[in-house]
Order: sequence, then C-alpha cells, then structure tokens
Amino acid sequence: MPQVTYVAHSGEAHTLDIPVGLSVMEGAVKNSIPGIDADCGGACACATCHVYVDPAWAHALPEQSPTEAQMLEFADGAQPNSRLSCQLKVTPALDGLRVTLPESQ
Repeated sequence: MPQVTYVAHSGEAHTLDIPVGLSVMEGAVKNSIPGIDADCGGACACATCHVYVDPAWAHALPEQSPTEAQMLEFADGAQPNSRLSCQLKVTPALDGLRVTLPESQ
C-alpha cells in the first residue's frame, strides 16, 4: 500500500498506508487526521480538504481540473502548490507523497 504523510500546520507528521483508489482526503478522514474537514464528502464543492503538496511531488499529480482551480480560489492561504486532497487519487506512483495542512480550512 502506498504511504502518504500528512503534516499538520504545527509540524506533527502522520504517515499512513492508504489503499490504492482512495483519495488523499478519504485516507485522512478514515484515519481521523485532524485538519481535513471534507465538508462536501469529496465532491469538489468546497475547499475544506485543502493541502499543500510537497513541491517534489508536483510532477506526479494530475493537472487541476477547472472546478478544483475554482474551489481553490476560496481556500484561505492558497499557494501555487495548493490542491484539494479529494481530487488526488492514491496510486502506487504516489508512494511517499507528503502533504502539509493549512493552519485552518
């Protein structure tokens, strides 16, 4: 199973085995990772699963959809490496992915 590391704004890291096919958001919610609210349940209709992707992983991720880009406009503290974790499906190629959570959602 690919491992994903979720880093809280405080710096505390949680490395988890996430099944292939789940989203990074689903992995966080199923493992009670604090800081990912996921209010819309993964429908790309809010920005409460906003994460910062480690720049070393940007090349491995799919391009943002127009809907995701629009939702990120509403995210507090959005940066060039911001993504909605509900839109990031875990694949074997993402083994070792590291995401940092914003201070608030």
